[in-house]
This record gives sequence, structure tokens and C-alpha cells, in this order.
Amino acid sequence: MSRIKAAALPMALALGLTLTACGQEEPRPAAQPKTQVKEPLVATYDGGLYVLDGTTLKVAATLPLPGFNRVNAAGNGRHALVSTSTGFRVLDAAGARLTDDEFAAPKPGHVVRHAGRTVLFSDGTGKVTAFDPKQLGGEGLPQAATHTTEHAHHGVAIELSNGELVVTLGDEEKRPGIQVLGKDRKEIARNEDCPGVHGEATAQDEAVIIGCETGALLYKDGKITKIDSPDPYGRIGNQAGHEESPIVLGDYKTDPDAELERPERVSLIDTRTGKLKLVDLGTSYTFRSLGRGPHGEALVLGTDGAVHVIDPETGKVTRRIEVLGEWSEPLEWQQARPALHVRDHTAYVTDPAARKVHAVDIESGKVTLTATLPQAPNELTGV
Repeated sequence: MSRIKAAALPMALALGLTLTACGQEEPRPAAQPKTQVKEPLVATYDGGLYVLDGTTLKVAATLPLPGFNRVNAAGNGRHALVSTSTGFRVLDAAGARLTDDEFAAPKPGHVVRHAGRTVLFSDGTGKVTAFDPKQLGGEGLPQAATHTTEHAHHGVAIELSNGELVVTLGDEEKRPGIQVLGKDRKEIARNEDCPGVHGEATAQDEAVIIGCETGALLYKDGKITKIDSPDPYGRIGNQAGHEESPIVLGDYKTDPDAELERPERVSLIDTRTGKLKLVDLGTSYTFRSLGRGPHGEALVLGTDGAVHVIDPETGKVTRRIEVLGEWSEPLEWQQARPALHVRDHTAYVTDPAARKVHAVDIESGKVTLTATLPQAPNELTGV
């Protein structure tokens, strides 16, 4: 198995060329070490990571790691990717072990899992790295295909089942839209009517939604469509999709000058019709508040301490599941605030102020488990 070279790409390659790891043999899943942690969850804290047993919420391992770290599921049911100051580091969550394997990436950004591929975006270089997550855990890093955008920017990319790559456009000054590249990485579509492009979600039938400061872009069936927000500035920057739902849940902000806007409305975009609907929750929420239930329910963790369950077809709030007390979003986005992570029929909710994490059964609306951690959790993911 080939190891991805960590060295920076030559200048000629940094201008948008595509590299594909060679090799004719059919990849096989990497042999995995013994599982130690059942249904693992990974939480960050100031100075490290906790690996939690998902069946008990007990701390199975404490892994010190200095700096501000972020975590994302790798997409194979065992590993997570830890965004450090130098790249995406591979965490064997089931084995409770932080490995030395790392995808080198200055300013590591979004991690996207779709159609059996995991795609990483380096904000510092504009480099996109796509690989089969089943190949993690072997000797070194898995084979990968890479693409580098023309300019480095805070971006995101998603690889579709047919090999197409949807990737953002931008530089340090502005981010105007997206382009779609074919399997040969030649451009087949482009749209630059999406100022402040940010975030992605995939819905039923591989419809892709990318957020803008003026609505969103929909890529479906080879065509990009702009969906305008009802306000001159109506920013959608964080989204949550479900493969069995045609509707994408997103945040919604309307004040471009706010030091910290505390929105109380969320957006629902129907990828069948291209229509955008707003839902007033009556409470604010943050970028770590969005999730989808097992049947496509739209879930939002509000600052009122409740998980709001929304029927995405009607836009009606059907239930409020009380989990926490009232809380307030901190000004700095790196500071800990309650987070929502959904896996199967369970919603996991953190409470940094109380150093707790709760497991909520979405069907019954009952808190089934609660655990207290040594330090306040910040980000949370499950593998």
C-alpha cells in the first residue's frame, strides 16, 4: 500500500492539476487491530481527546494532544480524523490509539464522507485529498487521489458516486462559488453567484447543497441552480443532509455586521423543487446544533436546552426534547459550547458547563445515559 507523500506539491502541481495514486491491484480493507472500545465516541477537550465507550459513555482513554483540535468521523466505523496544526491525524477510536499517521495539510478544514469516499480540504493550500476510508489502519496511509484548487481558501469538496468532484472556488479575499469536475478532473459546470460559499450537505439522489451569503447552490443531475434567500443577506453556512430525505437542513443568518448573530430561524431546502423555507424556533442555536434523525427528522439543539424535532416536509416543530438548562453561545467560535451529534437512533448532547455528555433516544425523547467527564468537552463525533 502506497504512503501519501507529506511533502508540499511542486509549484506546477499547485495550480490545479490532479494526481491519482497508481496501482492496478484492487484495494483490500486494511487488517485492523483488536477492538477495545464499543461504539466509540470522540470528544475534544482543552489539551487532548477523550475516547468514550458509546454503550456506557465512560471514558475509555484520555489522549493528551496540545493545541486546539477538531474531530471528524473518518467514515469506516472505526477511525476518526483529528485536525491538528499540521494536518489530519488518524485516530483509531475503536483501538483507543492516536496513531502517527497524518495527512499533511496546513490549516486542515472540512472532512466530507460520501459514497464510500472521504474527502479532506486543506485551507492552507487548497489541496483536496480523497481516499477509501476502509484502507485506513494498514501500514501507512491509504492510496489517495488529490486535486489542488487554483488558490488556497477556506473551502470544501465532495466526491460523488460517479467520480465527479464538487469543489469551492475562492482565495484569501473572497469565495464566489463552486465548480464541478468530471472524473478526468476537467470542468463540467461552474457557478460564481454564491458569495461567501461555505459548507455542504448531500440529500436523496445525490443532490448537493452548498451554502452562500445569499442562499445556496444546488447541484443535481449535472446542473447547478442558485436558490436565493428571501433576504438580501441570508447566509446559509452550515448544513445537515440525510440520504433518504430530499430536504436539507441549514442555519440562517441575516445580519452581516453582527459581532455574533444569534439566529432563531433555520432553513429547509427542498432539492426536488429548489424551494427554501424558513422555520422559526423561538430560540437561538449554533453551528454545532444541527443534525438529522434516523428517519430524516431535522434536529436542532437550541440555547433553551432542548432538541427541537422538525418535520422537514411541513417545517413544523413536532417535539421539544428537554436535555440541558439554558445556555449562551460564547463570542469566540473555538470556545466550548453544547454540541449535538447523531448516530442511528441516538442523539448525543454535550454540556461543557457541567462537564457532561448525554445520550438521548430520539424515538422516545428520553435521556438514556449521562456521564461526567474530567474536563469540559468541546467537539464531539462518533465513528
